[in-house]
Amino acid sequence: MTLWWQALILLCCILNCVESSAPCPVQQSAKYHNSFRLARSTLSRVQHLQKRYDWERLHGAFKDMQVYWNMLEWKRTQLEREQVTGRAAHNILAHSMKHVQLDLRDLMRQVSNQMSVMQSSRVKHSPPTARAPLNPEAVSKTAWDRQVEGYIILRDLELYLTKLVRDFLLLASKAHVTQH
Repeated sequence: MTLWWQALILLCCILNCVESSAPCPVQQSAKYHNSFRLARSTLSRVQHLQKRYDWERLHGAFKDMQVYWNMLEWKRTQLEREQVTGRAAHNILAHSMKHVQLDLRDLMRQVSNQMSVMQSSRVKHSPPTARAPLNPEAVSKTAWDRQVEGYIILRDLELYLTKLVRDFLLLASKAHVTQH
């Protein structure tokens, strides 16, 4: 029987040691609260950086559209000057480029409005104003070269707008997910 009592006392000592090494429920609760607070703070910072990243993407898109608008403006005015020589094809092309420019201008205004909604206190957005036009005309030598330049501008603009549409769809889907 003494052996039985000794085993019971030993078991109680072991249980007492194990119990004393485990944190009390209040300590455990405080650790979870701290983890929750840190996770929430980190999430807030990540969301802030993500909004800033989205704003910077819109800002970059806005600046790129300004460049394309200026290139179209340069090419359109060049075609209008050549229109005096009586080429009807240049007249139609210049007129079509003007419509693309108007659409691009409207898109630039829309992006500018989106940027103002997302406005960051650290980064300021620039209004939709056109930059000084580029003048690659000095490099062009023949009528064929000028035609090719116009085609290249339109081709690059098409590729860029395809990428821009994809980016806007991505931004819209992210905004849709965060609203729900």
